[in-house]
Amino acid sequence: MRHPHPLQPPSPGRSAEVRRRFAEEARSERPDLATLCLLVGAEADGALDEAGLDAAQVELDRLAGELPFRPGTPRAWAEALRDLLGERYGFHGVAADYQRLESSLLHEVLRRRRGLPILLSVVWLEVARRAGAPVYGVALPGHFVVGLGAEHAAAGDRVLVDPFDGGRLLTGKDAEVLVAGATGAELRPSMLEPAAPLEVVSRVLNNIRAWAAGRPEQSAVGLWAIDLALLLPAHAARLRYERARLLVQRGEFLAGAGELEAYAEVVSAVDEAVAEEVRGEARAARAMLN
Repeated sequence: MRHPHPLQPPSPGRSAEVRRRFAEEARSERPDLATLCLLVGAEADGALDEAGLDAAQVELDRLAGELPFRPGTPRAWAEALRDLLGERYGFHGVAADYQRLESSLLHEVLRRRRGLPILLSVVWLEVARRAGAPVYGVALPGHFVVGLGAEHAAAGDRVLVDPFDGGRLLTGKDAEVLVAGATGAELRPSMLEPAAPLEVVSRVLNNIRAWAAGRPEQSAVGLWAIDLALLLPAHAARLRYERARLLVQRGEFLAGAGELEAYAEVVSAVDEAVAEEVRGEARAARAMLN
């Protein structure tokens, strides 16, 4: 399925409004996962206007309305979601989806019914939540999945599903294989802890940054992904260093040098040697102006 229009960034005014709303939602008492993911989409796709944002929310509501009324056990919920989303509507992922920015944008995943594991999981989470299911995200290393059941119930009273594989129900061994394949490490109980909405959004933005990092012509995408990540209440200080270096790579030497110097001041409080290295990068960036 081809995109009806090439992704173009929003106007500066629209971008400022999207970022204002993103920051406001991220700092609210109960951040809404769907809203935050859709605002990420609005920063990527200038064609996603207010009607488009509303339409995506309506689609999630519609899908939730097609689930059976409270099917019962966590396994019954998992099977109902698999039957509806995976089998009837064909939501799933393939390896090629990792090469597309659209795979990280919720409105596009709803349209294409394809995406990365984490965005397909957002669809499962939001549809299930609207239907009243006990559902939560599970941020396994390298492969996001969904849990059904009370968040802190015994393992036997919870079910894991893989939306990327059409909602396949996972055994404990399946989860071990997913983690081993992604990291080579063993599955630890802490990896099965519920992921908070802001953690999910941060991981979505990390994926977009990683996608852009391998494509120098997409540096503008990497920049806005960093900018949104910096609006989250908790973020790594190193993001500011990453932003500064990206500005330099884009030829914005003066702005990049200024941000490198500001980051060096922060770092100097804990590691003067690293701070001096960053100052050296700032001097090199300023020299590019001559």
